[in-house]
Amino acid sequence: MNKMREISVEKVTLNIGAGEAGAKLEKAKTILQKITGKKISVTIAKKRTTFPNAPGKGRPIGAKVTLRNKDALDFLKNAFKAVGNKLKSRQFDSQGNFAFGVEEYINLPGIKYDPEIGMLGMDVCVTVKRPGYSIKNRRINPKKIGKKHIITKEESIEFAKKQFGVVIE
Repeated sequence: MNKMREISVEKVTLNIGAGEAGAKLEKAKTILQKITGKKISVTIAKKRTTFPNAPGKGRPIGAKVTLRNKDALDFLKNAFKAVGNKLKSRQFDSQGNFAFGVEEYINLPGIKYDPEIGMLGMDVCVTVKRPGYSIKNRRINPKKIGKKHIITKEESIEFAKKQFGVVIE
């Protein structure tokens, strides 16, 4: 197989939406720190709302962390165990990226329940790439990815089956 056609995991993004600043957001940050050991970033609301008690534009509403390379692959193996090594085909988008939810953080292997935090779930978003994808993100002279080089949904499903042993329903 051509080396330029090989698919790999670019990054894994974990996200917990708290909906508001305060105790729930701090708990979300604590869980992500405990699971990954990485620096956590706070997500900010992008739209203004007309509801009286909802957060408006620019207010903190969640926490996320991005994992790359070996950390991402190690976490993914545990996350797939938490969902029973099963994904649905609708969880894959047209660019080959896929996402799934972990209902409760204690479903991840090796994580114990913390009564101070309670129960929170998280979203796991996986971004895939091929060699040469960096040309679309470079600062000077960015280019488009060619039609034949873009990852399709079907290729990504095959990659997930082969790389992680995931069953697609």
